[in-house]
Amino acid sequence: MLSTDIRSHFPILHQEINGHPLVYLDSGATSQKPTQVIEAIKNYYELENSNVHRGVHTLGNRATDSYEGAREKVRKFINATSTKEVIFTRGTTTSLNTVARSYGLANVKEGDEIVITYMEHHSNIIPWQQLAKETGATLKYIDLEADGTLSLENVRATITDKTKIVSVVYVSNVLGTMNPIKEITQIAHEHGAIMVVDGAQASPHIKLDVQALDCDFLAFSGHKMCGPTGIGVLYGKQALLEKMEPIEFGGEMIDFVGLYESTWKELPWKFEGGTPIIAGAIGLGAAIDFLEEIGLDEIEKHEHELAAYAMDKMSAIEGLTIYGPTDPSKRAGIITFNLNDVHPHDLATVLDMNGIAVRAGHHCAQPLMKWLQVSATARASFYLYNTKEDIDSLIAGLRTAKEYFNDVY
Repeated sequence: MLSTDIRSHFPILHQEINGHPLVYLDSGATSQKPTQVIEAIKNYYELENSNVHRGVHTLGNRATDSYEGAREKVRKFINATSTKEVIFTRGTTTSLNTVARSYGLANVKEGDEIVITYMEHHSNIIPWQQLAKETGATLKYIDLEADGTLSLENVRATITDKTKIVSVVYVSNVLGTMNPIKEITQIAHEHGAIMVVDGAQASPHIKLDVQALDCDFLAFSGHKMCGPTGIGVLYGKQALLEKMEPIEFGGEMIDFVGLYESTWKELPWKFEGGTPIIAGAIGLGAAIDFLEEIGLDEIEKHEHELAAYAMDKMSAIEGLTIYGPTDPSKRAGIITFNLNDVHPHDLATVLDMNGIAVRAGHHCAQPLMKWLQVSATARASFYLYNTKEDIDSLIAGLRTAKEYFNDVY
């Protein structure tokens, strides 16, 4: 297990909620921010605040160096071959929409296929739905196994020579399922399709290597990996990005503007129209420094241990149903569950009364809720600052909630 000293870096965790110490188990929605990230953003606004790439004065140069320095940190973090392959966006949603609108509209036509899975977040469903509607392509779903995992047999049965785009989440935000992205990518490429990876739930927890995965595009967000909100990344292979047109036009992304024609800057800036998310990128760079100092392998190991501990304790609660893989080694630190007939919102409210923050609802995954045959679930998601004591608090809170609702009902 990781040292409990890590918690000291997160000021927000040292408070009480409703008279109880805060137990934050909602990192799947957004992670908390360490002091190092908060200070990096504060330092930019206090000492470097200026626009980038434009001025020749000292502040402009400082800001540009910090902004582009953050891009290099991202490049190393995902093992991209060049910073030209690293585009800053507002987040995973924007990154996926950029692929759908830029690459998709130019390369998908009527009769083609787009393949995704039932476990996708809405951000990795709706862009492809819209693309299919506009182009006449067919949107197909890979069937799930009973435990919420993907079998390569079902992958091979769904992807055909008509498939142009395969887009799959690396780690499910509901089931915690860790998908075999490298193998799926290989199958997609065998049929001439490109592979898009939703890495929103993977980047905080798993060491990423886009060259080893051989994926064509990867999208992730800063706020789930100790960084600030409003900043994300789109990785794309340079050969593909070179051929793609930007989807936002204006300042910063142009080379030359005439009265009737304009040309674009080279990669990656042609996709970063307007004043970029400077403070966000710097904060993301600081978050990467923080995570790499601890070690992604250590973080992943820590979360697997927490998940195994939590599943063992939760399974002993009569009437509690856990969704997703039963083998903790096949899931990330996410456990989604329901307790008897108690609505997840009611359950989450009682837990909050005891200082325990969990998620409740459909988790932006309504097709998966339909597949699970439920309308909503509760979700506890763990991160590097969580401990077994947090899990014990959750178990105690669940038992308290069960007693309360047994009395009510």
